[in-house]
Amino acid sequence: MNKERWDGRYREETYAYGEGPNAFFNTWLPKFEPKSILMPADGEGRNGVYAASSGWQVTAFDLSSEGKAKAMQLASRKQVSLDYIVGDFAEIEFEENSFDAIGLIYAHFPAEKKAEFHQKLHTYLKPGGVVIFEAFSKNHLPYKQANPRVGGPGNMDVAFSIEEIQAYFPNYSPLLLEEAVVELNEGKYHVGQGSVIRFVGRK
Repeated sequence: MNKERWDGRYREETYAYGEGPNAFFNTWLPKFEPKSILMPADGEGRNGVYAASSGWQVTAFDLSSEGKAKAMQLASRKQVSLDYIVGDFAEIEFEENSFDAIGLIYAHFPAEKKAEFHQKLHTYLKPGGVVIFEAFSKNHLPYKQANPRVGGPGNMDVAFSIEEIQAYFPNYSPLLLEEAVVELNEGKYHVGQGSVIRFVGRK
């Protein structure tokens, strides 16, 4: 989806994927000491705001200015703050070894940019830092065809395989790496069974 489509989705009054955090992120984030975390493609901020509410210093980014507006509203209601940048990841730069954690929750990038973007993210993570990742797998399409309400990309080239995660985050100590069928209940656009890749790894 391009910027205009995301802006359109996030302009809706309700939160597209709900106001609460992703269940997998909610399970794993508390296992680590709150420090600095980068939240790429954070949309309306449900996960970034949750991390900030849990004591993390949050830097988030997304293509959508409408997403940022909703994220800042949510942060205000939860009485937390986060640094939210609007822009294309191809043009956003951070210092190497800047973050103690990266939260990648349904952060689907263009297929031709996937390897480059994840390798950039790898450089931004401090040694000893952790990645918490959940996104649709390449085997998700039959689930989306059976139930369009579960959402997910139309082009499975932007979805993930276990082998891709191993290539993007080489030599990490995996705390978890799996493909799983899960029941999603996130707002109006992630409802039902889907096939996902889940990864928690330490650099």
